[in-house]
Amino acid sequence: MSAVIAPEQVNLIISNQHHDPFEVLGPHPIKQNGTITSWVVRAYLPKAQAAWVICPDERKEYSMESVHHPNFFECHIETQQLANYQLKAKENDKERTLYDPYAFRSPQLTDFDLHLFAEGNHHRIYEKLGAHLAEIEGVKGVCFAVWAPNARNVSILGDFNQWDGRQHQMRKKGNGTWELFVPGVSVGDSYKYEIKNWEGHIYEKSDPYGFHQEVRPKTASIVADLNNYTWRDRDWMEKRRNTDPLAKPVSVYEVHLGSWLHAAWEEPLKSASNATLSPVSVADLKPGARFLTYTELADKLIPYVKKLGFTHIELLPIAEHPFDGSWGYQVTGYYAPTSRFGTPEDFMYFVDQCHQNGIGVIVDWVPGHFPKDGHGLAFFDGTHLYEHGDPRRGEHKGWGTLVFNYSRNEVRNFLVANALFWFDKYHIDGIRVDAVASMLYLDYCREPGEWVTNQYGGRENLEAADFLRQVNSVAFSYFPGLLSIAEESTSWPMVSWPTYVGGLGFNLKWNMGWMHDMLDYFSMDPWFRQFHQNNITFSMWYNHSENYMLALSHDEVVHGKSAMIGKMPGDEWQKFANVRCLFAYMFAHPGKKTLFMSMEFGQWGEWNVWADLEWHLLQYEPHQKLSQFFADLNALYKREPALYTADFEEHGFEWVDCSDNRHSVVSFIRRDKNSDEFVITVCNFTPQPHSHYRIGVPEAGFYTEIFNSDGRQYGGSNMGNLGGKWTEEWSFHNQPHSLDLCLPPLGVLILKVDKTKKPPAIR
Repeated sequence: MSAVIAPEQVNLIISNQHHDPFEVLGPHPIKQNGTITSWVVRAYLPKAQAAWVICPDERKEYSMESVHHPNFFECHIETQQLANYQLKAKENDKERTLYDPYAFRSPQLTDFDLHLFAEGNHHRIYEKLGAHLAEIEGVKGVCFAVWAPNARNVSILGDFNQWDGRQHQMRKKGNGTWELFVPGVSVGDSYKYEIKNWEGHIYEKSDPYGFHQEVRPKTASIVADLNNYTWRDRDWMEKRRNTDPLAKPVSVYEVHLGSWLHAAWEEPLKSASNATLSPVSVADLKPGARFLTYTELADKLIPYVKKLGFTHIELLPIAEHPFDGSWGYQVTGYYAPTSRFGTPEDFMYFVDQCHQNGIGVIVDWVPGHFPKDGHGLAFFDGTHLYEHGDPRRGEHKGWGTLVFNYSRNEVRNFLVANALFWFDKYHIDGIRVDAVASMLYLDYCREPGEWVTNQYGGRENLEAADFLRQVNSVAFSYFPGLLSIAEESTSWPMVSWPTYVGGLGFNLKWNMGWMHDMLDYFSMDPWFRQFHQNNITFSMWYNHSENYMLALSHDEVVHGKSAMIGKMPGDEWQKFANVRCLFAYMFAHPGKKTLFMSMEFGQWGEWNVWADLEWHLLQYEPHQKLSQFFADLNALYKREPALYTADFEEHGFEWVDCSDNRHSVVSFIRRDKNSDEFVITVCNFTPQPHSHYRIGVPEAGFYTEIFNSDGRQYGGSNMGNLGGKWTEEWSFHNQPHSLDLCLPPLGVLILKVDKTKKPPAIR
């Protein structure tokens, strides 16, 4: 190679327009007869007045000369080997020494990496793209890589270069991926990518694969090492891998971490007789309270959930988002747990502590849309890269967000790998995929003329359906035993069926129909319920078409819908009784369970994302007793296999009587999949108690009343059956035996035959 550099090449570097600065900068050998005889070292140091090359091995320092530009330097070094040299730059009255990033010429992304990424099958692309600690030739630093195929140039901005995009210009690889190793960068350094399009417009973007971000309102990514945390959940992970979650109890406590509890409480809840069921030891909240950290939440939230008996915590989106009021559903950092509550290691600690306390962690995942914030994915490289260019496919106008282009392999790879990333790096146990219907239908919330059909003239988004199948099939292949839950509100078929039979591959689907029917039914005056018995019974007509999860989520207690207890008719006693009746029926009904925070103690106000839950209510007896009701209900649910082992099999459910609309009473049998055990549930949905109410049962014996939602300990009237009843030889409801029961007002009874009891002797 010639020692002479053309002015045009220098100008491309100076103007930050060179697609491969390694062609100009760094060390270049000079050969004679095929043998290296010397080297030329070139550097562009925008703020330097003078520069030198330091060769530690030779203990020599070589002065560099300005060439074609005052800040472009080069020097000629007579040596056959040149390794680990450093640059010394004089910048005004200061000098600094640095390793030359252009001396490290080995590519970080292999051709195989690029090939897999291009076809959408690099399942761990997050280990290649983004910012990764590395040591090359004994020098520590960070390898940066970003996908921006339509950019003219990409540079790295950061604390380490005073946010000057001229200093660390990246090299373009195949697929439009850019990379550079920057020596001296370490954990905690902030950075962005400076991306220029072909018109010269500049976009400063946070890293799509960044593992950590600055606390809002700042938007830079932060270099992080996700391999330092020592996990202590080996037993949990091994057990999960060998367990079918559909055959286990799943009772989920849905939480928004930012409004569950803040850190500013003062006075003790001295009057709360069961304060152990409260996460707080204080009663008044000061204005301006800060968020709890992940570690503080581990200390408060986990014991609270454990005492209430829930099996899982579901977190509204943890991925980084710019606006607190968005609840987390407008994600800008898909690979970064939000820094509002701490560092990535802090979130690992939270998950680890959940597992050590026997609690699974589900994270809401949002692959359906993303916001337009300038530092995010929108118009990432100056073109519609992650989103569709056609707004009829690429925008949700109602939400003000953009839609992923699922037909683009690299975009699909970004999302598939992201789902795997949370299971891999953070050991989460499940994802709940938000707004699946918005992904599946091209006309979702769009007027005629605002959407385009698929290739067959239909309204189905075929690329999105294929993407969801890919996510689920890949996730289950890597992580058996996980939960993949769809919030899907339409009649799209086989959402929770395996992909190999044509399903979308989820293993659970929220039962939105059941939710609407229940809330409509329970919000009406009990006298009118006799005309709407179908609301209670209809869910069993389609129950076996999917693997359903019964969910009463955050969406049902916001935007003027009222808190759960506020939806109920009647006086205060009846409101609490209705709530207990609803949830007892929910836990006896087939399907896994999800409840949003605040429902468990009867909060009166709607959920407010800016405030805490109304923990002060736990001073009062009705709220204390409702909290105890949930603890006992969860304990019963986990104790009785008949309530969960056969949720999705016809054998697991049988109506005793669903037609007594005159009394608004239903009764049914739940059966265990693995034994001959069963429980009987009887629900009275009116305030009118019934004595001598007869129901048929399949076996003779003593039926113990194992749960009564009207118990005194829960604030009820304590009407019941004195612990249980013996059957009578009276065939009823097509069953060979029957029970003569007392049904409490707005009450649910759950009974189980006690085979150890012998019938009383007949005198």
